[in-house]
Amino acid sequence: MSQIPVSVFLITKNEADRLGRSLEAVAGFADEIIVVDSGSDDRTCEIAGSFGAKVIQNVPFPGYGEQKRFAEKQCRNDWVLNIDADEVVSDQLKDQIVRLFFDGAPVADGYRVKIIEMLPGEVKPALFAYSLDPVRLYRRSRGTYNNSTVHDRVDMVNGALINSLNGKMLHYSIRSIEEFIRKLNNYSSMQAQNLVDRNIKISNFRIIFEFIIAFLKAYFGRRYFLRGIFGYLIAINYAHYRTMRLGKYFEKSKMLDNHSLKIS
Repeated sequence: MSQIPVSVFLITKNEADRLGRSLEAVAGFADEIIVVDSGSDDRTCEIAGSFGAKVIQNVPFPGYGEQKRFAEKQCRNDWVLNIDADEVVSDQLKDQIVRLFFDGAPVADGYRVKIIEMLPGEVKPALFAYSLDPVRLYRRSRGTYNNSTVHDRVDMVNGALINSLNGKMLHYSIRSIEEFIRKLNNYSSMQAQNLVDRNIKISNFRIIFEFIIAFLKAYFGRRYFLRGIFGYLIAINYAHYRTMRLGKYFEKSKMLDNHSLKIS
């Protein structure tokens, strides 16, 4: 397969166990791969280099949006494709991206990609599996990642033309329940701090209902009830994460209020 003028970029930290699968899927068609690492102490950087990626260290980790924005700026091509180290570009998506460049540059400024969640043990996407469709393939001259610490999203300029691709990206986000809990604990802390920094006001009564609402949203809204015991456990952990996010927010807000009282 001939390479096309697209830079693939991704951010990493200790992803040696799954990075190879992600890079193997894009190494054949992208003419540049940029890996921005935030201090891995495993073989992540070595594996990235084995696929011809340019590895750049950027520590300490500034947050998801800012790190992706930094990585984006290291690319030489205007067209870029962002993937995560736990995501794999399907053959269908790869072929579709290559076809976009057959007759020059694609017509749109950015393309949404359907990202399908894969649970441990699944070898193919489950029926009605939860998915997202963010912009992942885009022109840097028409869009850029925002600088949020927790919400990594491409902000396109006003008037930008955005289309959707049919091909899928497979998202293997969960290594194990134990790792999933650690990940959500860290993410809830970051989100709580983000709420405080943005001076978002949340009613104290909301924490009472957050767990049950979040569980119903995950178990039925995201259709985890169709995915067995693992689906039930994911829904429970999601509800716990959403509740702890608010709990940490209230804790931080109270500490901030007490500090203000002492100063005054």
